Amino acid sequence: MSTPTQDPNEPPKRPHVYDGIEEYDNRLPNWWLWTFYLAIIFAVLYWFTWYSAHYGTSNEEHVNKAMAQLEEAQLAALSEINNETLWQMSQNDGFVAKGEEIFMSTCVSCHGADLKGGIGLNLVDHEWKWGNTPMSVFTVVTNGSPDKTSGMQSWKSQLGPEGISQVVAFVLSHHTPEEMASATTLNTPIGQ
Repeated sequence: MSTPTQDPNEPPKRPHVYDGIEEYDNRLPNWWLWTFYLAIIFAVLYWFTWYSAHYGTSNEEHVNKAMAQLEEAQLAALSEINNETLWQMSQNDGFVAKGEEIFMSTCVSCHGADLKGGIGLNLVDHEWKWGNTPMSVFTVVTNGSPDKTSGMQSWKSQLGPEGISQVVAFVLSHHTPEEMASATTLNTPIGQ
């Protein structure tokens, strides 16, 4: 094949020809080059900001935030504490785990790690001193036992309603509603 002659009025052509097709030897447009360069700069800055400087929120943080909102919604739904909601809490692994954590840090010295008592009462037997309902247990933990000389102190100011609910959920997780209903009450029930 012969090389075609160059017309002086046309832009220069590349010296190769493929299947009779010739290419002009033009530069890329400046707007295209600047867009490309800015995209590279943006990618480097984005990478640094997001992954190295940890400026943005990660997917894990989004999930944790959503889970916290879900837990708040659950607590709001369970804001009216009664026997049924306490039983529901006792079947929720999250509430039971938090209740166990609180129990092991505040209650274990009197009730023991196995909940079988020591200084305090046994919490896994079939006898309840102040009532055999979840609300009775909640009331005793909140206000302390009616027997102020040898009973349990009030935990209302230290734990608050949420912490008390979690501890009661942990204790109830060792029982069933039927088992508690048939349990013996030694004194006049409170918190009914």
